[in-house]
Amino acid sequence: MSQEVLLKVRHMHKAFGPTIALKDVDITISRGEIRGLVGENGSGKSTIMSIASGMQPATSGEMSYKGAEWKPASMVEAQAAGISMILQEANTIPHVTVAQNIFAGREKEFASFGVINMRRMYKAADEVLAKFGLSHIKGNHMIDQYTFEDRKLIELVRCVDDNTEILVVDETTTALSLEGRQILYKLIHKMAEEQNKAVVFVSHDMDEILAHCSVLTVLRDGDIVGELTGAEIHEADAVKRIRYLMVGREIGEKYYREDYDTSHGDEVALELDHVSFGPIREFSLRLHKGEIIGFGGLSGCGMHEIGRIAYGIEKLSGGRVLRKGKEIKSPLQAIESGIGYISKNRDSEALILEGSIQDNIVLPSLTALEKGIVIRPSDEKETSDREIDSFRIKCHSGKQYVNTLSGGNKQKVSFAKWTAKGSEVIIMDCPTRGVDIGVKQAMYSLIEEMKKEGKAILMISEELSELVGMADKLLIMKDFKVTKEFMRSPDLKQTDIIEYMI
Repeated sequence: MSQEVLLKVRHMHKAFGPTIALKDVDITISRGEIRGLVGENGSGKSTIMSIASGMQPATSGEMSYKGAEWKPASMVEAQAAGISMILQEANTIPHVTVAQNIFAGREKEFASFGVINMRRMYKAADEVLAKFGLSHIKGNHMIDQYTFEDRKLIELVRCVDDNTEILVVDETTTALSLEGRQILYKLIHKMAEEQNKAVVFVSHDMDEILAHCSVLTVLRDGDIVGELTGAEIHEADAVKRIRYLMVGREIGEKYYREDYDTSHGDEVALELDHVSFGPIREFSLRLHKGEIIGFGGLSGCGMHEIGRIAYGIEKLSGGRVLRKGKEIKSPLQAIESGIGYISKNRDSEALILEGSIQDNIVLPSLTALEKGIVIRPSDEKETSDREIDSFRIKCHSGKQYVNTLSGGNKQKVSFAKWTAKGSEVIIMDCPTRGVDIGVKQAMYSLIEEMKKEGKAILMISEELSELVGMADKLLIMKDFKVTKEFMRSPDLKQTDIIEYMI
C-alpha cells in the first residue's frame, strides 16, 4: 500500500481563553494506516482532528491536505473534500427522517425542477444502509424512533462514502454494542487495508486501540509525547508503556475492587415494586444501603430503561418506585429523596452545556445551600471548587462553560453533581463512558468508597469487565427480562456471562 501523505499538521496551537488545548503539535496522517490517538481527558487528541475536519479553527499553525494548504471553513466543506468525523456525542438531526439525515446537505441530488423526490431519497438511503449491514433501519422512518446506538450507526453511514479519504472515529464505540462495534471495525480495516485510505481512531479502550491500530500517537496536556508503530504496539509491555506516556507516572496495579465481600446493610435504599413500562413487565428489585447491583446486556436489552424508571423519568403503566416507603414519580422527587442519576446520554440529559461548570455542579444542591432565602455565591464557589479539585476537572475556573470541555471532563462534572449533593442512592448509566484510564481508576476507587460509606449504587454498563470488577450482584438482561443473576466471585469470568446476553 502507498504511504502517500494525506494530511500534514505543523505547529498547531489551540487556546480556549486561558486554557491551552494544543501546544505546537506536529502530526502526519498517511494512506493505509489506522492511526490511534490516545491520552487523558483534555490531552488534545479530539481537538487536533476537530480542527482538521472543519469543526473549529486553530489558533495558529498550518495544515496541508493532499499536498495543498488546508483551512476548512466547516465540517460540510471538509466532508465534501474527503475528511469526515464521527463525534462522540449524538450528532443527528432530530424530528426528520433517516434519509434526510444521511443526505443532509446533498438534497439537490434528488431534486427535479426544485422539488425533492423523497421516494428516490428513501430508496437510496435503504440501499446504502443495506450496504453497511443495517437493513433494520429504514430511510423513511423518523430518526427519533431509533436508539442512541442506531443513530450513531446512521452517522457512520452519513459520514462514509466513496469520496471519503480520512475517517475520524472519535470515541464512537462507547455508544455501540458488540454488533455495532464489529460493523465499525470491519469498515475501518476495509478502508485502510483494501481501499488505501486513512482512519484516525480516538479511543480510551486500550484493548480496542491495540487490536485495530497500525500506528499509535500518545498525547499529554496538548503535546505529543510518544508514538508506537508496528511491532511496538504488540509488545508485552505496550499497555504499561502507553499508560506511562499518557499520565507521566506509573499507574498502580489496583484497578477494580480487590475484595469479594457482598455484604450490605439491612435497609432497603431503593425498591422497584412490580414496575411495568413498555415491554418491561412486572419487574421487581431491592437495592440496599452499601450494595452495588450491576446491570449488563446488549444494546436494547432493557437495562437502560431500568435506570430511567428508578429515577422517575418514565411514566409507569404499573407498579411503583419506592424510596424509604415514599413513591417516586419524577426526577425532582428522586433528587429531593437523595437519588442521583448519571445518564448515558450525557449532553442531552445529564448536563446543561451552555451553563458553567459551577452551575452544573451546584444545581442539585441549591436547596441545601440556601441560608434563609439567600444562596451565597461564595458557598456555590466553595462547593464547586471542591469537586473540581477532587475530580481533577481540567478547566481554568468553575465559570468555564461545560460545552468547552472534553468528553471525559464533562463526565467528571456529571459525576461531581451528585457527590456534591451527597446523594445516598446513585444510578450510574455507563458511568465511565469516554473517560481515560487514570480517571476510571479514580472513579472505581470512589465507587468502592461509596459502598463502604453505605451508599446504594445501581450500575448499568456495557462493559462487562467493569461490572465483574465492581458489582456485588450482577443481573444480565435480554429482551427486557433478567436471564441470569451472578454474585461477586473471584471465579466469575466474562465468558460465563456472555451466553445469557446473546
